[in-house]
Amino acid sequence: MSVPNRNPEIKYTQIFYNNEWHDSVSGKKFPTINPCTGEVICHVQEGDKADVDLAVKAARAAFEYGSTWRTMDASKRGRLMMKLADLIERDLSYISSLETLNCGKSFWSSKGDIEHAIDCLRYFGGWADKIHGKTIPADGDVFSYTRHEPVGVCGQIIPWNYPIAMMSWKLGPALACGNCIIVKPAEQTPLTALYVASLCVEAGFPPGVVNIIPGYGPTAGAAISEHMDIEKVAFTGSTEVGHLVMEAAAKTNMKRVLLEMGGKSPLIIFADADIDVSAMEAHEAVMVNHGQCCCAGSRTFVQDEIYDEFVKKSKILAEGRVVGDPFDKLTKQGPQIDKDQFQKILSMIDSGKQQGATLVTGGSPVGDKGYFIQPTVFANVTDDMAIAKEEIFGPVQQIIRFKNAAEVIERANNTTYGLAAGVFTKDIDKALTLAHSLKGGSVWVNCYDASTPQTPFGGYKQSGIGRELGEYALKEYTEVKCVTIKIPKKNS
Repeated sequence: MSVPNRNPEIKYTQIFYNNEWHDSVSGKKFPTINPCTGEVICHVQEGDKADVDLAVKAARAAFEYGSTWRTMDASKRGRLMMKLADLIERDLSYISSLETLNCGKSFWSSKGDIEHAIDCLRYFGGWADKIHGKTIPADGDVFSYTRHEPVGVCGQIIPWNYPIAMMSWKLGPALACGNCIIVKPAEQTPLTALYVASLCVEAGFPPGVVNIIPGYGPTAGAAISEHMDIEKVAFTGSTEVGHLVMEAAAKTNMKRVLLEMGGKSPLIIFADADIDVSAMEAHEAVMVNHGQCCCAGSRTFVQDEIYDEFVKKSKILAEGRVVGDPFDKLTKQGPQIDKDQFQKILSMIDSGKQQGATLVTGGSPVGDKGYFIQPTVFANVTDDMAIAKEEIFGPVQQIIRFKNAAEVIERANNTTYGLAAGVFTKDIDKALTLAHSLKGGSVWVNCYDASTPQTPFGGYKQSGIGRELGEYALKEYTEVKCVTIKIPKKNS
């Protein structure tokens, strides 16, 4: 049984590469903050370009032809991943407590995230010996076949909103395909990633296969994006930073990029939907993880006939959402991740009020310490308002009227983003029309954020490039090599 621990021991705060712990080359450290209090939890070694160089050197050695990792049977590689998943499961209570301390989400939400990460590692571990090419009936006297080979050394830049879950999305397919990895966890939430590094050693991964460099985006993250000996970079975070990652990759060695970025996802509620179910699902779609979710259903489109009743139900749900101590079982919402995000959300709420939206409930800080914000609901929101166009990344629901399907499709697609969308209706024709018309990498019908290890996730437009999860993720971490062999003609 998982039991929360308000004061988990901080076991690892150094940089990890070549299966060893190191102080930063510069000697610098940075503080990790508890968002519930604004106080320092500990100081972590601050990696930058010099540390990334050393980690890449270790990864390159691990990836060399003839190395233990490159010659390992694919089935054994899969078993190592299964072992890592087992170790994370063994330490589930500790890791969940550490995650909650570091990022402020409820202990039970952290536990769910880490169970999801375990499932991801097991799913991709099962793929390790099933990644293969094809034989091709090419014209002429030749035998042609393809090999799916690992890309090489991959940089992976992890966000702070789902630290372990997002790390598993990237570790899983990369390891299954035989790559070596340089991970940069978010500077706000490095602690659980560093603990997982220790479990990689315990599981038996060879030195240099998994390396963890805590540090800041403009230094450590930029060094990964620009590094000439990294063949691929995977990034989850804001669209603004995604542009910088892609630019750096293009200007250097044209490394491949996998980008999962921002969203302003529409959640469309038709009048024929069950209003109680859809109101609850819409509430969770935007409030989950304190609103800090890239695919949050942050534009709630509600059909005219049920609009007023839907707003009333949303108000009741928001006011009933318990905000407070994330180690308390009754708590549904903890703090925002840091002071910058806290202030950004409050400024977006102010802009909503100034631009004429109706503040139905919430909109204020909670308590006198930490970064807590009331669950907030706006009604009478129009498409031109900042809160309807810009990603808030906080517990702020915008409820927008619409009349019919044709209208809402056009309005829902009128955004630079295209990460996800949701539709609630009892009409299958309407559901399929919307599902096929909405421009987003995921469309959920009568549910929301129903992501599993088996289903691909990623964005259209400026929400991203490539896909994570599912079999599609494996394509992001392999190169396809075509081998053609001349078949000599039989002597007559």
